[in-house]
Amino acid sequence: MIAAGIRAVVFDLDGTLVDSYGPIAVSLNHARAHWDLPALTDRQVRQRVGHGLEALIAQEIGGDRVAEGVRLFREKYAQIFAADTRALPETQETLRDLHEKGYSLAVASNKPARFSRVILERLGMLRFVTHVAGPDTAGSTKPEPAMIHSCLEAMQTSASETIYVGDMVLDVESGRRAGLPVLLVTGGSASPEELQRTGCPVVDTLARLREELPPLR
Repeated sequence: MIAAGIRAVVFDLDGTLVDSYGPIAVSLNHARAHWDLPALTDRQVRQRVGHGLEALIAQEIGGDRVAEGVRLFREKYAQIFAADTRALPETQETLRDLHEKGYSLAVASNKPARFSRVILERLGMLRFVTHVAGPDTAGSTKPEPAMIHSCLEAMQTSASETIYVGDMVLDVESGRRAGLPVLLVTGGSASPEELQRTGCPVVDTLARLREELPPLR
């Protein structure tokens, strides 16, 4: 499933390593309420995230309300995101195992890196990660490849030595634009059927990485 020669992994965050859809839904609904828009369910929000906050606000609140919507979202999100985001099953164990085996690890997310680092630190995973990239550090959102390229530079690895792991179709485009092979994990915002149609290998748990990637040292 995973080609030989891999020595580094770049992970998406939301839906891949952590479940933060609850705080995102609460924060989006906080912003929507400012304009008396009805609340969306967690499931509805889960299906619509992944393309960056500005895109989410434009779609769910309105293109002429993005600046104020982003402000309101971040106001609420800053209050709740750390406590209300949880690790997905097998995540911490997988990162620890890969780190001990000698793999370089990084995170590339459309969530601002300043939030991602707090989440990873609180959940005990930041110590395994060489670099955390976001639109605030890379200057663009995925699927543009700048974020992943910054991870490769920080880990001092090439695209051919690195695999990108995500949970949605956007991650396939992101990895391919950066020249990386892609592995998808179920449980995020896309259905297993959607992921299978991409032609990329799909697993139901990150623990499969521990089975597939042998020790480097």
